[in-house]
Amino acid sequence: MSLRQQQHPLIREWANRIEDIWQEYLDLSDYPLPPEFGHVEGRLEGEFLVIENSCYQAPPFRKLHLELAQVGKGLDILHCVMFPDPKYALPMFGTDLVGGRGGISAAIADLSPVGADGKLSPAYQEHLSRLPNLTFAEPRQLPAWGTIFSEFCLFIRPQTAEEESQFLDRVSAYLRWHCQQAVASQPVLDSGVAQVLAGQRRYCQQQQQNDKTRRILEKAFGVEWADRYMTTVLFDCP
Repeated sequence: MSLRQQQHPLIREWANRIEDIWQEYLDLSDYPLPPEFGHVEGRLEGEFLVIENSCYQAPPFRKLHLELAQVGKGLDILHCVMFPDPKYALPMFGTDLVGGRGGISAAIADLSPVGADGKLSPAYQEHLSRLPNLTFAEPRQLPAWGTIFSEFCLFIRPQTAEEESQFLDRVSAYLRWHCQQAVASQPVLDSGVAQVLAGQRRYCQQQQQNDKTRRILEKAFGVEWADRYMTTVLFDCP
């Protein structure tokens, strides 16, 4: 049985939807991920840890990364980031699910701006503002390093199957819109590439401050391996 089939149903469904939407809108090809990072196994405090990475590229994205992980029978993780080619002033789509047999403890998705003003483009703002308001019983507070996220960031602990479904539908809408906008986008002028690069670096550097992720990787694989994984697989800066 594959790792995905053993994970929480919401993680399994979201992973499937991400790949389906990518295949619907984007011209996918394999991304050259270092082979030692495709499938990784280790131990964490006596529990078996497994990580599976899928990486693609598709114009205008230089890298599409989907990571699934499981620690023992109690912790399931989905992590996904879409890295645009720096020639395109596109936001960073990112999403994470964390949970296990007791349910999903954290569900987040965002289209994070890369501009110097910290705001999404007018087209994104207008479209996302028109989406119906959703109310969740337990919204989560962003971490201190979460200044990279937009006003439309959705971060919750879903309490019911209905809330899980609402989250899935809303973030699927984010992803579809993003793919549609991306394939229709035009490159920025050469003078604008540096600004896009700076925004992407800022996003990656802030994400690398996630102490929870780093601690898990360091305990399982050591400090050097964890740092290389964080900076070359999870959040590599172009």
